[in-house]
Amino acid sequence: MPNGSASGAGIAPDPVPEYAAWRKGVAGVLAKARRVEPADLPAEPEHLLDETTYDGLTVAPLYTRRDELPEQPLPGAFPYVRGGDATRDPQRGWFVAAAAGESTGAATREAILTGLENGVSALVLTVGAGGLPVAEIGAALDGVLFDLAPVTLAAGADTTAAADALFAALDAYELADRARIRAGLGAAPLTSAFAGTPDVTPDEAVALARRAAARAETVRALTVDGTAFHDAGAADAQEVGAAVAAGLEYLRLLTGAGVDIAEAFGQLEFRFAATDDQFATIVKFRAARQLWARVAQVCGAPAFGAAPQHAVTSAAMLTQRDPWVNLLRTTLAAFGAGVGGADSVLVAPFDSALPPGELGVSASFSQRMARNVQLLLLEESHLGHVQDPGAGSWYIEDATAALAAKAWSFMQELEAAGGYTAARTSGLLAERIAATAAARAADIAHRRTAVTGVNEFPNLAEPALSEQARQPGPTVRYGAAFEALRDRSDAYLAANGARPTALLVPLGPVAEHNVRTIFAANLLASGGIEAVQRGPLAPGDIAAAAKESGAPIAVLCGSDARYGEQAGAAVAELRGAGIETVLLAGPEKAVADVAGEQRPDGFLTARIDAVATLSALLEKVGA
Repeated sequence: MPNGSASGAGIAPDPVPEYAAWRKGVAGVLAKARRVEPADLPAEPEHLLDETTYDGLTVAPLYTRRDELPEQPLPGAFPYVRGGDATRDPQRGWFVAAAAGESTGAATREAILTGLENGVSALVLTVGAGGLPVAEIGAALDGVLFDLAPVTLAAGADTTAAADALFAALDAYELADRARIRAGLGAAPLTSAFAGTPDVTPDEAVALARRAAARAETVRALTVDGTAFHDAGAADAQEVGAAVAAGLEYLRLLTGAGVDIAEAFGQLEFRFAATDDQFATIVKFRAARQLWARVAQVCGAPAFGAAPQHAVTSAAMLTQRDPWVNLLRTTLAAFGAGVGGADSVLVAPFDSALPPGELGVSASFSQRMARNVQLLLLEESHLGHVQDPGAGSWYIEDATAALAAKAWSFMQELEAAGGYTAARTSGLLAERIAATAAARAADIAHRRTAVTGVNEFPNLAEPALSEQARQPGPTVRYGAAFEALRDRSDAYLAANGARPTALLVPLGPVAEHNVRTIFAANLLASGGIEAVQRGPLAPGDIAAAAKESGAPIAVLCGSDARYGEQAGAAVAELRGAGIETVLLAGPEKAVADVAGEQRPDGFLTARIDAVATLSALLEKVGA
């Protein structure tokens, strides 16, 4: 029988005849790892390798022609999954955005022109509290070519006054084809209300939209800011679904005020967070376009469903500890957003989770690094030369469809609760997002999810953070709980001249204890506890090593078999030497027969809540 042919009438041939052999190989590996027979595994053992996202979506270990979906239309065509602009300049790619907003117009203008001369192609102007005074907007934008560099305002409660100043600057700019000038007013009252940040009222936002629609330039007044949900801990489908629900509410406000449906769609743009999970970011931007296109279709305006998307690298993923790793995180985020089809990408400086100057580097250096992250992707890797390069990938297409369906379902849940504002004021939206944030925090606390430099591979030689840096912010940063432990360790170091320490007690030869010694040292360091190592210790030498170390905590490291032989005696020797807390790196079952004073006080495994365990250890040593 030819390969791939049907084995009987009416039975479709397997599109991937090699799949059965791959499944058999998977079964063999899993059976060996689990120490069972292949026949004891499920009929489809590859599903044991499935991963589940915080949205409840399944990520399979392998995608094949079996998962193939119909090809999506080209960019610029409904439902815009592959991009909203069919004629995007391949030499430019997406817009490289940068934020500016110094205390004076002259300083802001200098920063803007420096950025534009060095690769920036879109501006986000921070106006008002902590940024540029409204009266200085004209001076700041002097010399900007508005038809080449779109400008978006971030003015919060000062948006109306800032819009007046921006319109005045546009009026003074001479250009025949005014539609080539693109600008955003950044009014975001609905999402700002969720984040608790100042903004204009919905009525003021509608008034701005009416003014923007009447102008000859291409001006969008309203920003649906999905980062408000992301920063609170939302999963991707929650971020997209809540943003679409907010977008729907804006449409109702606009049409209720007499704005034509096509003009209403023309006043909206979206902002989403891009994370270091590059495939999830690619999928999020593609799915978000599909959902908004569906909204436009239902509203009878499918041709107006391609709203611009602005990507901002996630503030939640950034760390204060080992912040240089943030350069890698933001690179992956920018890659995902660009490949996913974002119209503009704003990369946050790698040290933006810290107060200005905390690392001793200049703001211009941090901004240059953020800018160059994108320029490397565009100018050297040429990512902008192809629109939607992920199209046709079985995984990306399947994940896009799944995320779109999940986000649509979440949007419908909010609609069923009375719409976005009703779901927000009732607490439903915050409750759903808080549940996701708690699940993610638990994964990070148990180190099922790694945050490099924080809960994995920390650097205890880092200097302590300033008091200002330790103040909590509005964003639920993923590594914050471990960083709080490090803060306690730094305070202990300042008061005592040394960090909290724990003695590692290796039992047996290196081959037996090495894996658990490394595990224990890394785990302890993530909580700011320094591991003291004395090499393999034979019975009788443990007490001397304990007294020499001066550590109040000891951790036994060895094999399960070695624990059965020596753990009890080692614990007794450590207690006799004055060690207050004796832990064992390994499972409790390894010392099931040990009782009384010879039993360890606790067990360090990959399954523990590391934050709770390390916090308790810090309390014991007075940190």
